[in-house]
Amino acid sequence: MEPRVSLVLAIKEARACTDALFSMVRPDSLYDRPIPERHRIVFYLGHLEAFDWNLLGRDALSMASFHAEFDRLFAFGIDPPVGQLPQDRPSDWPSIVEVRRYNQRVRQALDAALDAIPEDLLPVAVEHRLMHAETFAYILHHVTPDRKTVSNIPLQPSGPPPVHTMIEIPAGQVTIGRSRQDGFGWDNEYEPHVVPVPSFSISKHKVTNRQYLEFVQAGAEAPHYWTRDGDRWRWRTMAGEVPLPLDWPVYVTYAQAEAYVRWAGKALPTEAQFHRAAYGTPSGEERSYPWGGEPPDSRRGNFDGRRWDPIPVTASPLGDSAFGVSQMVGNGWEWTRTPFQPLPGFRPFPLYPGYSAPFFDGAHHVLKGASARTAARLLRRSFRNWFRPQYAYVYAGIRCVES
Repeated sequence: MEPRVSLVLAIKEARACTDALFSMVRPDSLYDRPIPERHRIVFYLGHLEAFDWNLLGRDALSMASFHAEFDRLFAFGIDPPVGQLPQDRPSDWPSIVEVRRYNQRVRQALDAALDAIPEDLLPVAVEHRLMHAETFAYILHHVTPDRKTVSNIPLQPSGPPPVHTMIEIPAGQVTIGRSRQDGFGWDNEYEPHVVPVPSFSISKHKVTNRQYLEFVQAGAEAPHYWTRDGDRWRWRTMAGEVPLPLDWPVYVTYAQAEAYVRWAGKALPTEAQFHRAAYGTPSGEERSYPWGGEPPDSRRGNFDGRRWDPIPVTASPLGDSAFGVSQMVGNGWEWTRTPFQPLPGFRPFPLYPGYSAPFFDGAHHVLKGASARTAARLLRRSFRNWFRPQYAYVYAGIRCVES
């Protein structure tokens, strides 16, 4: 169990992280909806504190609400199917002054009661906020440069050109999930089960923009983060458009990833294949991280919010797996062909039963790895991400396999 003092510090650091993200948005832009399938920005400003209040203050400590309407209004995000976009107007939302006042009262009340909050709920608050820090980065990415302030982080220069080879992974077995005795995880991470994996080959590098450009030139649609400038392609970074970086990983929807691998005569990995290539070893042992057991640091890959945008697929060789597969954690999530479903022994969180179960619908797929904006504490081997197959905004790419 993580010490309480560490969890309290983690809460404060996570708050500082999301506060910094919201401060990047111009005040007159907080009612914008940069991503059509998501709420307006004002919702997320209130949601993080409402979540903490509903989980920790109301449900865990039975504290009396001081704004029940906001507790409900900001309780849940949305994940609408394609074609079912929200229809609310800016005038349907409260003023920013009211929302900030609510947030302040929530923090004051919870901080005064931190010693009484059950210790097993503190990681829920920390990681929920950090996951929203990443998904809010997707929203922030789509706020036009004139309506936000982005710190000037230079783009990573091109490195040595990638040699796109397939690496043979011998047959073995992997452990999907984790034991409840191993520390905190979300409900979809339990219980552990062993999966045999036949031998297969996997691409050493993520599919790059250069490779995907050949697919586009063959008639495929361009990825969401690409724009056309005459006969040239450009990439929409957080700070604005740049010439398409050909050695960056391509970011695509699941549907585009599936179309690409079929065109290339290959397939997407299963969740178990990803685990074997990322965390397995020739001796059959399983590592905590692709590079071994050492905690994540900036030498190992592009994660933990140090950068806004991708880096070349050859830029972090210290993060290679035991089989020599590169960047399986960081620089972009990776789509698997595994539908998001419960593991054997799944039990929903008693105080957060809606975290995973509503998405076991066959309409979401598992993603593994991490993006540049994924917090380091979410890099554990058992962590599972998921999105709809047509969702274009996640920082997620492609890895090819052959049986």
